[in-house]
Formats: sequence, C-alpha cells, structure tokens
Amino acid sequence: MESAKATLRFLKIAPRKVRLVADMIRGENVETAISQLTHSSKIAARPVRKLIESAAANAVHNEKMQRDALIVQTITVDDGPTAKRSMPRAHGRATVIRKRTSHVNVILMEKPTLPKEEAATPPEVKKAKAPVKTVASAKKAQAKSTSKKHA
Repeated sequence: MESAKATLRFLKIAPRKVRLVADMIRGENVETAISQLTHSSKIAARPVRKLIESAAANAVHNEKMQRDALIVQTITVDDGPTAKRSMPRAHGRATVIRKRTSHVNVILMEKPTLPKEEAATPPEVKKAKAPVKTVASAKKAQAKSTSKKHA
C-alpha cells in the first residue's frame, strides 16, 4: 500500500499530553481527524492538526493519493530532548524542573477499497438448525417424569 508521512520534531509540549491527542485520532479518516482536532480544547491539538494537514498535502502532491480516502494509519509520539531548569526551594535547596519535548510521526494511507462485486455480496453463513420441540411432546415428557417421581 502507498503511504505518506510527516514528522514534527522538538515540539515544546510534553509527550504525555500529546499522546492524549494522538490516541483520539488514530485510525480515523483525515477529514474527521482534522475536524476533531479543530474543535479540541487540548493545547497539542493545533500542532498535531497542522502535522496531519502536512501529511495529507504530501500524500496528494508526492504520492498522487485522493485526500478524501486517506486515513491515519499510525501516529507515534516519542520523547525529544529534555531541558533541565532549577527551581529554588526552602532551606537553600533547588529542585529540577524538566521541560520535556516531543517528536511526532504520522503515516497516512489510502483506505483500501473493495471492487463493487465483492463489496455487494456478503459471505454466506451456514446456520445450524436447532431441534424443534412441540408443546404436546414437552407435556408428555413432563408427565412421564412426574409419574416416575410419584411411583
């Protein structure tokens, strides 16, 4: 299958926060993903939306794919370098503040389309038939079992 990818490196948002947004759009159609990211209140939604749009543009321009048939095949969020800052604390101490960064990779692919003949005919399913019981035979069986108990 053809695929197109785009990479966003050194995003100054912690990977844990970006993964929340990435999980939201994984496996979605590109148009649906962009719509979800546009209306999301997460801070990482805007850079991820721009990355998806860039990957879609790569797919259309470089790979000659149809934009409306693209889906987000994979989106990974990896740790980038961590900048360390110190924060003064009580009694002359200092603690380390970690300014985390992220690397985000997106791979888009075209949704596999089946030919119309295969898509129109569902696969045949064989159903096993259960034995048919009638009310009369069930009453006779119940009568026999109750007569044996009384005897």
